[in-house]
Amino acid sequence: MTTTCVIRDVNRHVGEEVRIGGWLHNKRSSGKIQFLQLRDGTGFIQGVVVKSEVPEEVWEAAKSLTQESSLYFTGIVREEPRSKSGYEMTVTGVEIIQLTEDYPITPKEHGVDFLMDHRHLWLRAPRQRAILTIRAEIIRAVQQFFDEHGFTLVDPPILTPSSCEGTTELFHTKYFEEDAFLTQSGQLYMEAAAMALNKVYSFGPTFRAEKSKTRRHLIEFWMIEPEMAFVDHEENLRVQEQFVAHIVQSVLKNCRAELDTLGRDVSKLEKVTAPFPRITYDEAIQFLQEQGHDIPWGEDFGAPHETAIAEKYETPVFITHYPTSIKAFYMKPDPNRPEVVLCADMIAPEGYGEIIGGSQRIDDPELMEERFREHELSDEAYQWYLDLRKYGSVPHSGFGLGLERTVAWICGLEHVRETIPFPRLLYRLYP
Repeated sequence: MTTTCVIRDVNRHVGEEVRIGGWLHNKRSSGKIQFLQLRDGTGFIQGVVVKSEVPEEVWEAAKSLTQESSLYFTGIVREEPRSKSGYEMTVTGVEIIQLTEDYPITPKEHGVDFLMDHRHLWLRAPRQRAILTIRAEIIRAVQQFFDEHGFTLVDPPILTPSSCEGTTELFHTKYFEEDAFLTQSGQLYMEAAAMALNKVYSFGPTFRAEKSKTRRHLIEFWMIEPEMAFVDHEENLRVQEQFVAHIVQSVLKNCRAELDTLGRDVSKLEKVTAPFPRITYDEAIQFLQEQGHDIPWGEDFGAPHETAIAEKYETPVFITHYPTSIKAFYMKPDPNRPEVVLCADMIAPEGYGEIIGGSQRIDDPELMEERFREHELSDEAYQWYLDLRKYGSVPHSGFGLGLERTVAWICGLEHVRETIPFPRLLYRLYP
């Protein structure tokens, strides 16, 4: 009796005949034997068609298959140590659904622009499938971590009346008769939710209208933003390092085959265990100046600075206590040194830059109002945020992790554009 299954589960059916729906990835022929490289979205497997062992119509159907033709294939599952998956199929039947013609992405080399124009098809490549599988595992690990640590998922709005951090790099739209913007962060709303639910997190799309073309930036990306009531700066850092270590270990456990497809050096990921090293902004500036970087105290770090610092460490590293003047208005000053704030950026190793930014938030109503005046923020637009300090203010902290940068780092990718199914870049809105 033939069983219907998917390639991912063929290990459960060794010696049995199975039927799978899929596509032809590639093929080669050796006279009276055809080797079909087949995929179904859950994995890849080689199907071997032996002319002397199948009816003529099955042989001819297999012979007519073109790249990315869709089909149902039937065969006996065999163990095959030489195969990456460890299994192979002796094909007994081929039922063609559609024969393709002139599939645009061939095994030859293609330029990045061409591949991006055909992103809807490029996703089918083994490398792209591996990246998206790892992305999905990271998302699963994120949700697992927060579920197991007592967080509640809260969804902030995507349309907002104002900027989260007082920047102007926002996408403007009309909300009937009012002005509105696509969100650049859900953080302020998470602070409100934390006052109701204690520990919360959001996970959704965010948008930045900055005209950046670096390998680390996207216009549309996904952010994970936890917020915790009654949590100070130190505890915030502990949650962050446990969180990131959990994500990396989950990928190592569940996506070994995908990491192998990408050629990722897993020994580097295996070193990512908590706690992570910490240095202050002061120490970072001193180190950079000693290394010949012309950067004065009070200036923010760019990609070359973050890379230079990260090269000292084999795990992510925290840079803490940045100058108040270069950080967001809501960050709490260090009580012992108000010119710096209780914040930290987590810098990934291997040159991948900042993957987390976090801080303890200002909980003093008077200081928050003072910050509003300094940053010329609208009381009218932010009155609800000021209310959080007016009615039952408590110490609280939070952070934001950028999903795509994290995927790039864990996968070892050159550019962030491969980390999301359909990237939105400065000059790309298609497909």
